[in-house]
Amino acid sequence: MKVIVTGAAGFLGSRIADALLSESSPIKVTDLILTDVQAPQKRQDARVVTLALDLTSSSAASHLIGSGCDVFFHLAAVVSGLSEADFDFGMKANLDATRSLLEALRKKSPTAIFIFTSSVGVFGGNLPPVIDDLTAVMPPTSYGTAKAMCELLVNDYGRRGFVDGRSVRLPTVSVRPGAPNTAVTSFASGIIREPLNGIASICPVPPEQEMWLSSPNTVVRNIIHAATLPNTVFGPWRTVNLPGITVSVGAMVEALKTVAGDKVASLVSYKRDERLARINAIVPSKFDNTHALKLGFFVDSNYEDVIRMYIRDDLKKSK
Repeated sequence: MKVIVTGAAGFLGSRIADALLSESSPIKVTDLILTDVQAPQKRQDARVVTLALDLTSSSAASHLIGSGCDVFFHLAAVVSGLSEADFDFGMKANLDATRSLLEALRKKSPTAIFIFTSSVGVFGGNLPPVIDDLTAVMPPTSYGTAKAMCELLVNDYGRRGFVDGRSVRLPTVSVRPGAPNTAVTSFASGIIREPLNGIASICPVPPEQEMWLSSPNTVVRNIIHAATLPNTVFGPWRTVNLPGITVSVGAMVEALKTVAGDKVASLVSYKRDERLARINAIVPSKFDNTHALKLGFFVDSNYEDVIRMYIRDDLKKSK
């Protein structure tokens, strides 16, 4: 299969590429095109081509897809903080680029499976206590608005047979390795990652703030799994809330204390940021996993194990 991954220089995109190239991959890859604004890391694998490509340029989508593809993972996006700070750029990168890709696939490869990575950031407003796949969206940010519009586009292109589109809404991913980014949920990794690296971390939301979380490993497995499912299982609405676990910020710090000890956990302090606290308070933290689990998606067992995964897979690499 010919597979394309956008945002492949990013954390999740890079891990998806590695997973697709592994012997255990459920997708048998013959050609893998990895692209981002900056060329993704080269791999010693004859199946891989890396491209530096700005998806907001008019010819990018047509150039990337070329003669077609079998599976397309679209992870490229401008994160929530930057989208809120620069409306025009955020819409161009998150909405317009996605539509260009869908149009290029419609013309060149209408049978391709198109996996769009959305976000629980599409939800806001007066919500029910527990969210499911059919809960109406009311995004509290421009980032969430672009994601919601893309979900509708993917659904309509799929309905009309222009492409086999599927959208997966990602929980907040924690713990992400590397440097903090401008996402409004960046602290959900920072309050674990920084202390484990001996660095103090300031949490901008109160300890009672609950979050819907998934580990990087589980999110990567779930994004790939979405491409392996039969088209018929999605029905008229092709968007799935990926499974996660509800954890309060205070419980995250307690889990850090359990795994790494009091000294490490003491590096976390609280200083409220009104803007970040307001946005995060609107985003829902309780979801019904039933449908996704029936479709074979995966879920983490508890947050302590998520921290242990970070220590095992990423902490030693960063030191």
